[in-house]
Amino acid sequence: MSLLFIAQSALKHGMSEEEILHAYHHPIRAWDLGDGFTMVLGPNHAGILFEVGYVDGGEAFVIVHAMRAREKFLR
Repeated sequence: MSLLFIAQSALKHGMSEEEILHAYHHPIRAWDLGDGFTMVLGPNHAGILFEVGYVDGGEAFVIVHAMRAREKFLR
């Protein structure tokens, strides 16, 4: 199992680490956006959908983006 870190940049939209991790661990859909960057769509405990972006650093995954899901990820 790889390590998982949450970068400060993922917290700038006001999501808690708990919300971010719940969305990350319960993906509904995922997109490979290239250069090792993946975006997943997942819910928080209340069922609100969030987009969570992470990079694969080889030995660890780093979540670098998290916010309420935008329309383009809900289509």
